[in-house]
Amino acid sequence: MPNHLTERATAYLGYLCRDISNRRVGSAGNRAATDFFARTMRGFGFAVEGTPFDCIDWHEDGADLTVGGLAFDAQPSPYSLGCDVSAPLVAAASIAELEATDAAGKILLLHGEIAKEQVMPKNFPFYNPDEHRQIVALVEAKAPAALVCATGRNTQTAGGVYPFPMFEDGDFDIPSVYMTEEEGQRLAAHVGATAALTSRATRIPSSGEQIVARKAGRSERRIVVFAHIDAKIGTPGAIDNGTGVITLLLLGELLREYDGDLGLEIVAINGEDYYLAPGEKIWIAQNDGCFDEIAVGINVDGAGYKDSDSAFSLYGCPPEIETPIRKAFAAYPALTEGEPWYQSDHSLFVFNGRPALALTSADYWTLSAQLTHTPEDKPEIVAIERLVEIANGLRDVIVKLNDGLMG
Repeated sequence: MPNHLTERATAYLGYLCRDISNRRVGSAGNRAATDFFARTMRGFGFAVEGTPFDCIDWHEDGADLTVGGLAFDAQPSPYSLGCDVSAPLVAAASIAELEATDAAGKILLLHGEIAKEQVMPKNFPFYNPDEHRQIVALVEAKAPAALVCATGRNTQTAGGVYPFPMFEDGDFDIPSVYMTEEEGQRLAAHVGATAALTSRATRIPSSGEQIVARKAGRSERRIVVFAHIDAKIGTPGAIDNGTGVITLLLLGELLREYDGDLGLEIVAINGEDYYLAPGEKIWIAQNDGCFDEIAVGINVDGAGYKDSDSAFSLYGCPPEIETPIRKAFAAYPALTEGEPWYQSDHSLFVFNGRPALALTSADYWTLSAQLTHTPEDKPEIVAIERLVEIANGLRDVIVKLNDGLMG
């Protein structure tokens, strides 16, 4: 028979990933999710603080692209402005070709090598390669009327999405749409002809909130536990990262009576899948000058996939942190050690010199390549018992860390 945590987790999953249609930052669903998290954690006796922030939501109703009476399949890039443009079609398949192209006032097709990966948002605070900055600067300098981006598959930057949007950036003001490589090849045959592009996309001023739930300790040192609560546009976000949020809620219930020496913070990070990472920036600012208080940071992202065990990985953990973690997890045979990975919020601990623990699915890379950021990331791929196991394991870790560090 299911225990009450299994039933609770099942109900949480249904609410976050079925009842709420989308948890993208700025949406009504995102605000419903953060309100639900705050309300539930208060019910478990945590002091809850919310930090609001301004953002944009976004709506699209498709795109039409034609050349010489032929129609091409394209869709608006997330957070792009809309457009209604008729202009000559030009193309570039490399940075060198883009430099040599007169694109002013024209519709510019980016394909081939230059469109091999998603370009980081121009104001993204944590990672922005020089090549990406060069592409953005060149495109803005060339001043096309609109962009058409023909992209392939790149699981490192876009998960399982095909085609992926080359630009996903509310600060990039050149209207853009995207299409498959094959459609891009068809379109490239019409360079020089007049193309007509209508993209029905709208930016909507909005707001979001970052939620921190706390239980005070008798020491300034604290344990911080993360899971990002937002999801990409167009996905139910079950594994990415509804399951992380559910695990935090289960952990909150397990620690309802927590009275450890170490302080405890459980954070619903809001913005990991959003172009400006607002929640991450808020958390860093709030912890400026006091990172040394963090005994260990814990992040849950991508956990609970039904076709694999769970995996943990350690980052910069001294023996007094590593040993209690390993002892706690030894009681859970389906929670195994995996390879280090940095594509999530535990990197905030690592980059600020704090020990970190990350939990995900053991088959993370397959999951990322096939399902994350897609409509197929839905509740049916979740194994609820994995989430209960991780929550119990984390409860044991926190107890052992209190015994070891403060005993």
